[in-house]
Amino acid sequence: MGIRITPSILNADFSRLDQEINRIASVSDLLHLDVMDNIFVPNFTFDFDQAASIIGSSPIPVDSHLMIADVDRLAPAYAHAGSASVTIHAEASSSIRSTLRAIRSEGARSGLAIKPGTSIEEYADLVDDVDMYLIMTVEPGFGGQKFMSTMMDKVARTRSIIGDRPIWLQVDGGISLETIEIAREAGADTFVAGSAVFNSADPADMVEQLRALADAK
Repeated sequence: MGIRITPSILNADFSRLDQEINRIASVSDLLHLDVMDNIFVPNFTFDFDQAASIIGSSPIPVDSHLMIADVDRLAPAYAHAGSASVTIHAEASSSIRSTLRAIRSEGARSGLAIKPGTSIEEYADLVDDVDMYLIMTVEPGFGGQKFMSTMMDKVARTRSIIGDRPIWLQVDGGISLETIEIAREAGADTFVAGSAVFNSADPADMVEQLRALADAK
C-alpha cells in the first residue's frame, strides 16, 4: 500500500503562500487545498479564482478539497483548472455520482468526503466512481482541531468497502506525529496534515517524520 502525505495550506501563512508551498514541495506527494465558502462550513478561505491561481502555480499536484455548497456546479471547474484530485462532500451534493464522473471527465481523480456524523455505508455503492474516499477526523471548517479517534472504526469499514480496488483512503483532521500511526493502522494510506506541518519549525522535516511513521511496518 503506497503512502501519501498531503500538507494542507489551511495553517500556512497566506501572505507568503508561494514560499510556504515551496518549503514542503520537494518532500510532499500533493498539496491539499482547502476551499471553504462560509456557507457549507463556517469559514472562508479561497474563491474559485484564488484557488485556480494556486493550482496553476503550485510546483506539485494539487488535491482540492471542496467544502462548498455549490459543489455540483464548481467541482468540474476545479478539475479543469488543473487539480490532480478534486474531493466533494457527500453532504453538499445533490447529484454525487454525476459530479464524480464530471470530475473524472476533466482529467482529475474523483474524491468523496464525509463528515464525522455521516455513515460511509450510504456511499459504498459509489466505489466504481470514486478514486478516493476522505474520512474527516474532525468537523470540517477549521484547522488545528483535535483528532477524533472514534473515526478509526469508520476508516476500517471504508477499507473493507474498498477491498482490493485502487482507491485511496484519506484522513483529514488532527493528523500529527501522535496520530498518524493510528490512522494508518486503521487502513488509511493518504494523510492530510496542516497545523502539524506549518506550525512546526521545519515543515519539510515534519513531512518526512510523518512519512516515516506512516511507512513503518
